[in-house]
Amino acid sequence: MAWIAEDRRQEQVTKGEPLLTEEMKSHLREKYFPRYPTKRAVLLPALHHVQHEYGWIPTQALQEIAEFLELAPAEVLDTASFYEEYWLKPKGKYLVQVCRSLSCEICDSRKLTDHVMKKYGIDVGETSADGRLTLVELECLGACGTAPVAGINDTLHEELTVEKLQQIIDGLPEDPHDYKDPTINFAEANGH
Repeated sequence: MAWIAEDRRQEQVTKGEPLLTEEMKSHLREKYFPRYPTKRAVLLPALHHVQHEYGWIPTQALQEIAEFLELAPAEVLDTASFYEEYWLKPKGKYLVQVCRSLSCEICDSRKLTDHVMKKYGIDVGETSADGRLTLVELECLGACGTAPVAGINDTLHEELTVEKLQQIIDGLPEDPHDYKDPTINFAEANGH
């Protein structure tokens, strides 16, 4: 596997308002500090918390996390860049995650990836010009029996074709918070 290296040595950080707010620090102190033996052990929850708030982890936030947890900024960056689930640059409103496991590959998941790349002018790991979609490939989404599959944000879509995937993408609401799993009847699920 070839490693992709990013040269961040020249990156300038303009400190604005704190991204790791006092409220966020308080949450981390109250919820995680009692559960872990050291501050260092709270690094992953802190990264998750910031990413959940902003959709990605800006460099300023990495530095603020390092300060808060009394860690070297390089250690925080090393950890955040090691795990695929952390985003160190903005991603689109919708994360299109095409499965590339053996089952999905056999069922032509590559056609799904190729379609999104061609239609939106992006490569795997890139975001469309309008900021709406980011395309990634994952090793397994755990639905081999209904391959090929793809996740869009937190929703799994099974037995996909290029046409079905495009129909799903076309139907995505402007605000991703309004996106609900189309296979669940929320009224029935909530007892209404």
